[in-house]
Amino acid sequence: MSSLPETSPTILPPDYKPTEKEKFMNPVMLEYFRQKLLRWRSELLLESDQTIKEMQEDNLQKPDIADRASAETDHALELRTRDRERKLISKINAALEKIGEGAYGFCEETGEPISIARLEARPIATLSLEAQERHERKERTQRDMRE
Repeated sequence: MSSLPETSPTILPPDYKPTEKEKFMNPVMLEYFRQKLLRWRSELLLESDQTIKEMQEDNLQKPDIADRASAETDHALELRTRDRERKLISKINAALEKIGEGAYGFCEETGEPISIARLEARPIATLSLEAQERHERKERTQRDMRE
């Protein structure tokens, strides 16, 4: 027999939406964001699989040079999009790990909670809005100094 305590899975009520009024990152809220991240990752992976199939089926050896150039441009654009999505999947996986560690939803810079509205809009956010704005201002200043 296992000595680990049994944990019941958190049930997500239908139509649940997290609010600022409830305890931040309670089990139901964590489950909400976990499922949101998992759905997003599944959608990205499905799109990626479809792209791979379409690219394998598409013949770039078109007789017309303009058609060939257009197809190659489309393929390059599609590959850049998939590369961005691959990076996004990596961030989704990191957010899912944070959920497992109990660190999800907290700013990496300040340790303060990230607003529910920000997490709804960008569930992979690692910085609070204020910290993100500071970070972007600092980047702009450094870029301006280099120019």
